[in-house]
Amino acid sequence: MIHTLALSGLTVSRGERRLFDGLDLTLRAGEVLALTGANGAGKTSLLRAIAGLLRPDAGTVAFQDGDGNRLDERQARGRETHFLGHLDGLKGGRTAREELGFQCDWLGHTQYGVDHAVEAFGLKPLLDLEVRRLSAGQRRRLAMGRLVGSPRALWLLDEPMAPLDTRWREAFAEQMQRHLDADGLIVAAVHDPLPLPTRALDLGSLK
Repeated sequence: MIHTLALSGLTVSRGERRLFDGLDLTLRAGEVLALTGANGAGKTSLLRAIAGLLRPDAGTVAFQDGDGNRLDERQARGRETHFLGHLDGLKGGRTAREELGFQCDWLGHTQYGVDHAVEAFGLKPLLDLEVRRLSAGQRRRLAMGRLVGSPRALWLLDEPMAPLDTRWREAFAEQMQRHLDADGLIVAAVHDPLPLPTRALDLGSLK
């Protein structure tokens, strides 16, 4: 299980523009890191680099277990990491029930996890509706369901609360805290502060 995320000398560019250079960072189990900065500062690019979806110009992304042993990067990303981006990756022609079931089957899950996701994010009234009929906030809640339906140690979140109203922001904050209490890790790109204690990294200040 991922216990530590370690970035060393990480350098990422977009086209000809350097986003950040030589970033060193360590995040441990039970911690949440909020990535801040203006649009274009590199928040999403950093999340994608950690997830293995973007190749950095230099530096390393490493994962360690609780004994400090380095984990295989491919397995750590494939089996122990969730990436929830701006695009929710949901299929509009499926019902919410089918989509949640597909996502959790694909990622691996327990029935308790799926039931908990339905309860935590108020999905029961939505389950028989086609995803294309859901509002932006409802789609986000459905996408969030896979975070708890298929538990994984590291959550990488890109503006996770943007389409949510106060009620569901509070509900998600509760699930984030549960995740941290279970020795999970969270890295979240945000514009607004997260409703729980965080470390913060302003990528705009690194230029």
